Amino acid sequence: MSRIGKLPISIPSGVNVSCKDNVVTVKGPKGELSQAVSPKLEVKIENGEIVFSRSDDERETRAMHGLYRALVNNMVKGVSEGYKVQLELVGVGYRATSQNQILELALGYSHAIYMQLPNEIKVEAVTDRKSNPIITLESADKQLLGQVTAKIRSFRAPEPYKGKGIRFVGENVRRKAGKSAKV
Repeated sequence: MSRIGKLPISIPSGVNVSCKDNVVTVKGPKGELSQAVSPKLEVKIENGEIVFSRSDDERETRAMHGLYRALVNNMVKGVSEGYKVQLELVGVGYRATSQNQILELALGYSHAIYMQLPNEIKVEAVTDRKSNPIITLESADKQLLGQVTAKIRSFRAPEPYKGKGIRFVGENVRRKAGKSAKV
């Protein structure tokens, strides 16, 4: 039995969960999400909990058991509490501004980078004097938030020599020593 898959998901108050034709739909105060589930798995909603069970013990079915349980758990947490990611821009002249769903980044290139964000994500860019700009992203969809965050980080990944780049707030970047001078 999958250690993750056998755990029940408790449904918090204010969250409605329905399952029809192997599609789990979760509605809550932060939004609505749905996820198609493998037909080899059975989803039961009983006593304020969601329970996943599998039909056989094939390798693929066992893997999907834990996967879909984790995905639905992330959906339940997302529509009730939401997810939040903060990115910090470290580097001289690095700036970020946001208008509506467009994020404008100045990252040391000859041009500014404009990124259209999905409507499910709320963005806020804060630039204070004497501190690095911080981009705050909030969403109910953990997968989408992670995907967008990875895309933003790919514009300037943190580098180990000067420590410049886009990193998570509180992330520790391991620094390397540069070339040593020849004596």
